[in-house]
Amino acid sequence: MFSDFDRFAMQRALTLAARGLESTDPNPRVGCVIAQRGGIIGEGWHERAGEAHAEVVALRASGAQAAGATVYVTLEPCSHYGRTPPCVEALTAARVARVVYATADPNPEVNGRGAAALRAAGITVDAGLLAAEACELNAGFIKRMQHGLPFVRLKLAMSLDGRTALADGTSRWITGQAARKDVQHWRARSSAILTGVGTLLADDPRLDVRLAEEAEGRGRRQPLRVVLDAHLRTPPGARLFSTGGEVLILTSLASPDDARAATLSARGARVESLPAVADRLALPGVLARLGELEANEVLVEAGATLAGALIANSLVDELLLYVAPTLLGPAARALVELPRLQELAAAPQFALMEMQQIGEDARLRLRPRPAGG
Repeated sequence: MFSDFDRFAMQRALTLAARGLESTDPNPRVGCVIAQRGGIIGEGWHERAGEAHAEVVALRASGAQAAGATVYVTLEPCSHYGRTPPCVEALTAARVARVVYATADPNPEVNGRGAAALRAAGITVDAGLLAAEACELNAGFIKRMQHGLPFVRLKLAMSLDGRTALADGTSRWITGQAARKDVQHWRARSSAILTGVGTLLADDPRLDVRLAEEAEGRGRRQPLRVVLDAHLRTPPGARLFSTGGEVLILTSLASPDDARAATLSARGARVESLPAVADRLALPGVLARLGELEANEVLVEAGATLAGALIANSLVDELLLYVAPTLLGPAARALVELPRLQELAAAPQFALMEMQQIGEDARLRLRPRPAGG
């Protein structure tokens, strides 16, 4: 069904889509290539929400040559009016002959309708080319559209013997500078960074993206910083408030006349109340709220208690685990807190997706195995 050139062109479109890895939120990352007679005549990628979609950018680059051409796009072209007009209309107006897309748009306003509209206009449509790669690029967007929840990535750093800090809590720095810089890119691609108040009180993290400013002088998008703080213990002087960007504090206590909430609001935080269970915020409700806020990917940087609770409740989609070539000994703090296991078969299981050396450390990406898998 698909030729070698089809695959080459779609792979190029995926490469273009990845350029938006850190900037398109909350929109999906999409790339587009337009070809005529075995040669590329135009290409583009979606950079930011509210700006031109990949197809429109590629059509502008192609000009009149787009008539009769084949369009390769990593996501089904949209057919509805959102922040921008439908791409289906632009493709139809350009009189392209064929559209090849990698995967259907999971947005209920689009799913299947874009392809149907193109076919109704007499355009040949082929779908499914490099679909797995396209889905991986937009795993968070797809999950949010299908389930109303973000893709949760839990970042952890440990020694060779699975420890995160000395017994007194000293943890700076287990991993090296290269690994810490690598984390900045995972922050940059995330919609939100989530931590618990315990980590905030112990480490006073900024949780912002500290990478070189983008070209064109428009600055870098900062993810939403989210603190789970059931009893509103967040200090008004926390470094979290000194770096710009939005801060959301989720609590079980806030009320319109709560002085602590008012103080934090005056520091620029948005304070919201959510249900709690056993004196702790209900984590499914937390993730549902972040889904409502259009968070596609959430990076969790937290201590052993919150990390363990997320794993125990099967709320983690991916582990991002940095391993330093050092040993801290049995008195050092454990990686996560999990309920006591009665049998080995009940232990959470993960599949290794990727392993890469980052400076002197190793970075592992793992995903949960299905129950019984």
